[in-house]
Amino acid sequence: MSNPILRVAVAAALAVPLSAFSADNSEIAELKQMFEQMKQQYETRISALEARIQQAEAKAQKAENSAESANQAVAEVQTETTNQRSGDNLFNPAISMVVQGSATNYSRDPEAWSLQGFQLGGESGLKPEGLSLTETELTVSSNVDDWFFAQATIGLHEEDGSTEIDVEEAFVDSLNLPAGLGLRFGRFFTETGYINTKHTHAWGFADAPLTSQAFLGHQYRDDGIRLSWLAPTDTFLELGMEALRGERFPAGGHGDQFLGDAQNYFVRIGRDVGLSHSFRLGISHLQTDPQDRQGGHAHAGHADETFSFAGDSDLTIADLIWKWAPNGDGRRQNFTFQAEYFHRDEDGDVTFTNDTGTALLPYDGTQEGFYAQGIYQFMPRWRVGLRYDRLWTDNDLRVTANSSGEGDDDVLDESGLTDGHDPYRWTLMADYSHSEFSLFRLQFSKDRSRPNESDEQVQLQYIMTLGAHGAHKY
Repeated sequence: MSNPILRVAVAAALAVPLSAFSADNSEIAELKQMFEQMKQQYETRISALEARIQQAEAKAQKAENSAESANQAVAEVQTETTNQRSGDNLFNPAISMVVQGSATNYSRDPEAWSLQGFQLGGESGLKPEGLSLTETELTVSSNVDDWFFAQATIGLHEEDGSTEIDVEEAFVDSLNLPAGLGLRFGRFFTETGYINTKHTHAWGFADAPLTSQAFLGHQYRDDGIRLSWLAPTDTFLELGMEALRGERFPAGGHGDQFLGDAQNYFVRIGRDVGLSHSFRLGISHLQTDPQDRQGGHAHAGHADETFSFAGDSDLTIADLIWKWAPNGDGRRQNFTFQAEYFHRDEDGDVTFTNDTGTALLPYDGTQEGFYAQGIYQFMPRWRVGLRYDRLWTDNDLRVTANSSGEGDDDVLDESGLTDGHDPYRWTLMADYSHSEFSLFRLQFSKDRSRPNESDEQVQLQYIMTLGAHGAHKY
């Protein structure tokens, strides 16, 4: 390299990569330093995050433990409260009141009303004429505990210008018997037919059918026990029997038997028919052995006269209920057909007593009757109804001993058990319900219960319900 220019060029060429290498080394060192700094920062931040996570987990565990302790404390308080209140009634009772009143007019004397061929008793008879508060019911019901449900209904009735207080029902129902079994004990309306189980405010008309008046003394309720069985089938099927004290009309026994002086047996079947129809068919048999069943008919000036029956009495009732509602929705339109047929056989002695003496009347009777009614709701809140009642008898009655001072024919006539007229009645009604808690009803009846002349009866009725009132049965 003697050429100086060449030497300079080679030196310059070698100098450029050396300077570049020097610059690259310093940059790499700087990057390494930055990476180390970032690594330290991230490690610090990661450590801080891990510490926060550990703290959070510790707090969560502490809170969970506290919550478990709090829940346990609440459970202990609830258990203590339940145990404390179980004897006082754990559940608040449902309380309701039904107020019923009427304005009534008759074309014949209601005090002389009678049904030819039947010994009337119990609460049978017509409502007072004029304005009256006919009946007020106060009902309290609740679950007693997980085993029992209880209900009591106190009735306030107007009788001869004064108010009478009566325990209409007071019963206990079982809640958890196995295999579809049900048990009721206390005082209740017996399962003799269909309408007998309904409170008066749930009736479709303002008064009872003639059959209820003649055979059940208006409505039969008694102290006793009921055992029923509901079949586990799609078709409704229920069987049951009732052992009853048997002191009330139409039983009239002494009520001193361990399982009562009266027994009632019933079976009911029902089902839906398509979407719009349903029915229930029932039959019941009431068997009693009256010993001193009081009854008779009102006769002016003869308040000291009494008739009592002792013997055997068997009453069989068949009932049919058919309901229609378009597609099962009865809010706008619905129709209910209801009918019951009664058949009673009685055999025994009727004793007539007055202030002079007695008369003995051997008696063997067959008594029958039915009613049929239809109620049509043609638009919301408005309904109309038509009912027909009829009774007839085949009684064998005679006088075998008489020291009463009255003639045999007079005693037979006053007993009310002689044949000769079949009572019947037509009834038309219309009612309006402003809500499910209020109802106004206008009713007209042409009553031929007594012979020779019809009784035209007009009733204007109101029914008001206050408080929590449970749904009625089918």
